[in-house]
Amino acid sequence: MLNSIKNKKTVGITGASGALGKELTKLFRQKGYKVIGFTHSKSDYEINLESPNEWVKWECGKESALKNHLKKIDILILNHGIYNLSRENSNYENSIEINALSKFKFLNLFEDIALTNESLIKKEIWINTSEAEILPALNPSYEISKSLIGQLVSFKKYFQNKDTKEKLIIKKIILGPFKSELNPIGIMSPKFVSKKIYDLINSKNYLIIISPNPISYLLFPLKEFFTFLYCQIIYKYKS
Repeated sequence: MLNSIKNKKTVGITGASGALGKELTKLFRQKGYKVIGFTHSKSDYEINLESPNEWVKWECGKESALKNHLKKIDILILNHGIYNLSRENSNYENSIEINALSKFKFLNLFEDIALTNESLIKKEIWINTSEAEILPALNPSYEISKSLIGQLVSFKKYFQNKDTKEKLIIKKIILGPFKSELNPIGIMSPKFVSKKIYDLINSKNYLIIISPNPISYLLFPLKEFFTFLYCQIIYKYKS
């Protein structure tokens, strides 16, 4: 895996203007990669040694418009999201749309691109979910959206057929609380998290956990194991 990652040239990062996105961008630029940063912000962004080589503005619901940009990417990191404490119904809709459905659309779109990719190098997609997938985050809309994307990614992974596995590598990143504008009291620093992501992603593991909470290292592998068994049962039943 390490050698295959080093051979790749272009990384796409959603949420590139956020705290973690900025640190991931810096790290990959330092390692010699070209970085394409995807952002919702309407502001103009400078291009410098610590920024993405290229900025792309996009909107949730219009992921398909990014197809030409995604074709240029070898590793796509889905890192965008919101954490809104509002109790209004619209907050639940926005959280589900941005944190879950948007990422799933990216995943499906990138899978389609990978399947038609003529290069011998596999494409990779790394999806940043959260401990809130199964642990409390004191925010119901956030927990629901993270639980949804977590399940969708697991089902997508375990239902991959042979052809898809040969073309696309899927990795799920489970992050504990890190400091950002969304979470100013986060325990881990974005710089620490970005480095751990880069270091651990070189492993062959599908599940990457970065958290100060030891319970996460027990609960998430168990959850994935039972999801895998469930998918195997369904697959055999349908066969």
